[in-house]
Amino acid sequence: MAISKAKKSEILSTLEGHLKGATSIGFTSNKKVTVAEVSQMKKELRSENAIYMIAKKTLICIAFKNVYNVDLDINTLPGQVAVVISKGDKIAGLAVVNKFAKEWKKEEKVVFVWGYLDGRVMDSVETSKLAGLPSREVLLAKLLGSMMSPLSGLARFFDGAKNELEGKGLGKVGELTKISSVTEEVAPSIESEATPAE
Repeated sequence: MAISKAKKSEILSTLEGHLKGATSIGFTSNKKVTVAEVSQMKKELRSENAIYMIAKKTLICIAFKNVYNVDLDINTLPGQVAVVISKGDKIAGLAVVNKFAKEWKKEEKVVFVWGYLDGRVMDSVETSKLAGLPSREVLLAKLLGSMMSPLSGLARFFDGAKNELEGKGLGKVGELTKISSVTEEVAPSIESEATPAE
């Protein structure tokens, strides 16, 4: 269905506005994606401060050229092309689309074809790898977990030491070390008394 010149201008302006605020961009080739499926994907993308926009290939190329001064050759791509634009975390938007791409892998409904990050155009392989990385929040959570692990071990050690002190009726760690040094002094003399004379 043909769209009017005014509508094209409006779409181009919207697309350029989104591209100007982008932290990363992914391009997908789409086949047989339903309206309900796109709606679900867009809903999840909104929660990650990202958008999924389907537009005519010529408009995407013009917008990209206007904003980044980069020529794209997406007119050669088969099917419908969409743009995944992340405005916050660089990976989060791509990761959401990657999740759906994996679900629909058999039908190849959504396939990454290109990406754009930090002034560089990436091919489909690199874009897919980037989309498969954990988001910043997940990486921070993993880092925090690994940092907390030694602290948890230390807490368990102190808890065990406290229980040992209470079990022996002692109030201070110093008393525990006095007992162990007395035991070490007494043990050799007991052993020598217990050893039969030759």
